[in-house]
Amino acid sequence: MDITIRPVEPAEHTVLGEITAEAYLGDGLLDFGADDPYLVKLRDVPRRAAEAEVLVAADTRGRVLGGVTYAPPGNPWCDIAAPDEAEFRMLAVSREARGAGAGEALVRACIERARATPGVTGIVLSTQPAMHGAHRIYGRLGFVRTPERDWNPIEDLKLLTYRLELRPLV
Repeated sequence: MDITIRPVEPAEHTVLGEITAEAYLGDGLLDFGADDPYLVKLRDVPRRAAEAEVLVAADTRGRVLGGVTYAPPGNPWCDIAAPDEAEFRMLAVSREARGAGAGEALVRACIERARATPGVTGIVLSTQPAMHGAHRIYGRLGFVRTPERDWNPIEDLKLLTYRLELRPLV
């Protein structure tokens, strides 16, 4: 499948918010189901796009397949990044598009952005233990588990962390 990665357009905010919410809900990743307060944040693409960089994966017809929030160093959307690290969050792909490469393409785009930022030595992320498909992508791309950075944003929710060391391109 031909996939294009580009910044989200305002007309796509709602559809990306629903893809993201459905990915988390459908995969059973929200402790409180449809009443989980995190759904508000997942659906709030306008705010994410105003404060960070939101990227979408689109097919040849322009249909949004998924998205991710990329946060450069010092951005308010960074949860665990050190001052010399970028971070990405809320990686989600629609159920119909899974397995076609959209998730990996989105992660690669985040890596490219981090690599292009002077002074950035790594890119980090937090993930839930049940996100096995995403973990496979991270491993394929060279991310390494950083258990010393694992954290609990809320009680009874442990997030695993990964980091990719960014070596200068030669």
